[in-house]
Amino acid sequence: MTKLSVNINKIATLRNSRGGNVPNLLKVAADIEEFGANGITIHPRPDERHIRYQDARDLKLTVKTEFNIEGNPVKSFMDLVLEVRPTQVTLVPDAINAITSNAGWDTIKHQAFLKEVIAEFQKNGIRTSIFIDTDAKLIEAAAQTGADRIELYTEYFASEFDKGNKNAIKPYTDAAILAHKLGLGINAGHDLSLDNIKFFKENIPNLAEVSIGHALITESLYLGLENVVNMYLHRLK
Repeated sequence: MTKLSVNINKIATLRNSRGGNVPNLLKVAADIEEFGANGITIHPRPDERHIRYQDARDLKLTVKTEFNIEGNPVKSFMDLVLEVRPTQVTLVPDAINAITSNAGWDTIKHQAFLKEVIAEFQKNGIRTSIFIDTDAKLIEAAAQTGADRIELYTEYFASEFDKGNKNAIKPYTDAAILAHKLGLGINAGHDLSLDNIKFFKENIPNLAEVSIGHALITESLYLGLENVVNMYLHRLK
């Protein structure tokens, strides 16, 4: 079964909008695990507009499933990850002012940098994943960095699926087949939802993990967090 890691950035956004500690991020993360999710994901950004660096430290003490920290490996992020030592770090080439992730790595142009960063994380026992588009050359270059996994950037698939274009899955299927041949584990994330996750899962061989936040939290406003977590788990079986 593909693992479900729930991104809780939106919970932090809600908390920060009023100050204080409501909703309690640690309690929500614990509840999500209790509901059956296989992991917790956070994506702290340098301005700490949702997840704060201290949240990563606090969650490390409470998360009982897999803990995944996403972000651009600037020095402050690297220092945080090396301090916290989560199960997995997902490297994302975010611009500082990006609202959300909007591109994967150019693993050819940045290969030397990625090799250095990945070696440092792996030396400290942290599994590494590279956020990436479906281009075969980029996936081949990702394998050369020494990364453990890639995370397929699924915005294009989700957008096209909403329009009824199911053929948009093909580059992701091909990318997953290639990645597996190259010895890379396969994660995926961005705009995956209850509407498209079952189709995506059925067409992506060897899919290890999906990371879902915005859609899952939004759907939970209508259906309830426990129900939605279990609906995703059912579709991922």
